[in-house]
Amino acid sequence: MLVRFYKKHEKYLSLIAFFAGFTIDNLTLTRIDLWLDNVILASYLFLAALGIVFYQFFNRKLLKGKMTRGAMALLTLLIQFAFGGLFSGYFVFYSKSASLATSWWFVLFIIIFLIGNELFKEKYARLEYQVSIFFITLFSFAIFYVPIVLKSIEAWAFVVSGLVSILFIRFFIRILGFVVPKEVEKTRKSLSAIIFFIYATFNILYFTNVIPPIPLSLKDSSVHHYIERSGNIYVAQSEIIRWYEIHKKIRSRIHIGESSNVYVYSSVFAPTDLNTEIFHSWQYFDEASRKWIEADRFSYPIFGGRDGGYRGYTQKSTTFVGKWRVDIVTKRNQIIGRVRFDIIDDDKDSLIVTEHLR
Repeated sequence: MLVRFYKKHEKYLSLIAFFAGFTIDNLTLTRIDLWLDNVILASYLFLAALGIVFYQFFNRKLLKGKMTRGAMALLTLLIQFAFGGLFSGYFVFYSKSASLATSWWFVLFIIIFLIGNELFKEKYARLEYQVSIFFITLFSFAIFYVPIVLKSIEAWAFVVSGLVSILFIRFFIRILGFVVPKEVEKTRKSLSAIIFFIYATFNILYFTNVIPPIPLSLKDSSVHHYIERSGNIYVAQSEIIRWYEIHKKIRSRIHIGESSNVYVYSSVFAPTDLNTEIFHSWQYFDEASRKWIEADRFSYPIFGGRDGGYRGYTQKSTTFVGKWRVDIVTKRNQIIGRVRFDIIDDDKDSLIVTEHLR
């Protein structure tokens, strides 16, 4: 009965299982350093591992019958649910950790995986497919969890994340070796090649600054005419953006007169006890070369633990009319966020309002 129901509604059940994990994460995950959030993701990893082990056990030719097919149907849904929860959780955290200028690959990867999960569901029976997806989720988890434990976002923390992932996947394959020894032995070379390829790809993406600077995340950023700190409050003077001026919310405009300063504010979240230094890279667009040129770079330390992020700002007086942007970056030049604005040589038409920055 269970097998017939699964076969009849397989298309919808697989999508429901995958998107159930996606929805739960978007409703429950809040902070990357909270123990509950990490327990949820670790639970998904455990469920995926458990599902793969039992799926391969029931998938052996020695075990047949309706009960076995029913168990395999449920295990397929369990694996899809776990992978859906994991990838959606990573989407939540990774997409918060950088601008789309650098995190677009991960968004695209999630979309491809969402589509591929349905198109290639028949590949769930293959050991290589299950282990490869599991290793991707395992490495992705280690990338942000290990730096939280080590309280560092330096390159060595990423290297440790990779080594931890390799140790765990080797241990997992050894467990599979006890359950389905013939299958593991038959696919050992291909599994080693796949794991090496995934490991190498993650390292290339990290050291070329494509992977967002997890576990840092940008909470807020903006450009202003003036900013000062008054106690625990940042008071800013900003140009009014009317409700219908949607384009200004994407790319701000600053009208300046002679000897006017421009201020850029940012609030960057870091986990508790993780203290580091961030930089504001002020860049202007050179029309002649059609390139962005760095004009100045300012830094300030941030201290982890505040829900709204650690707040700070930089100012520049030697600006000129044109297209500008300020990249909020780490020491390794990983982009946490970006503020885009146009400087216009006219201070008569701008309406200034005083606001408190959160």
